[in-house]
Amino acid sequence: MMISAREHFPQFTPAEYLEWEAQQDLRYEYIEGRVRPIADETLARAIDTTTNLSNLLQEHLHGTVCRVFGDRVKVQTLESNSFCYPDLSVSGDVQDRSANNFISHPSLVVEVLSPSTEAYDRGEKFALYRPSLFLQEYVLVSTDLMHLDVHRQPSPGLWEFSSYTSGESMELTSVDFSLEVDRVYEQVRFDVGF
Repeated sequence: MMISAREHFPQFTPAEYLEWEAQQDLRYEYIEGRVRPIADETLARAIDTTTNLSNLLQEHLHGTVCRVFGDRVKVQTLESNSFCYPDLSVSGDVQDRSANNFISHPSLVVEVLSPSTEAYDRGEKFALYRPSLFLQEYVLVSTDLMHLDVHRQPSPGLWEFSSYTSGESMELTSVDFSLEVDRVYEQVRFDVGF
C-alpha cells in the first residue's frame, strides 16, 4: 500500500474517523488523530506474494480458531491509538473472530513491501505496532527478490529479528507454521515492473 503525500484533513477522534472513512471511496489510515490516504498500488508481484501467503496461512489454519484477514481489514493498534491497513493479518482472539471492519488483537501482521512503502512499513508503521502486547510477529515481504524479514516479540517489549531467503524454511511461531520461502514466491515474476 502506498502512502501518498500528506493532505490536510481535520483531526478526528477514533469514532469520528470510523464513521467518516466508511463514507469514503478510498481507504485512509488513522494515526494519532490524523488520517493518511492510502493509494491503491497495483503490483503483480505484491498481489501474487500476498495471495500465496494468504492461501498458505488459510490452509494451515483451517479448522482452528484463527482467521486470516486481507488488506481491506484495518488493525486497531490500541497502544498507539491508530488504525492501519496491513496486507495480511491473523487473529485467533475471540474479540476479532466476527470482525468485518477492523480487528484489535492480531498475533501476526504481514506487509508486502514496494519502493514507495518500504521505508514507512519498516519505520513508522512498525513503530505503531511495536507496543502491542498481542502482536507476536511482524513480517515484511520483499517484492524485489525472494526475501522476508520477521520481527518476533517472544516476550512483551522484546523484539527479535530474523531474515529468510530462497531455499530456506521460515518459522512463523505466532501461528505454529513452518514454510519454505520459495512457496511465498511461487508464480512470481521479478522481471515485471511496478
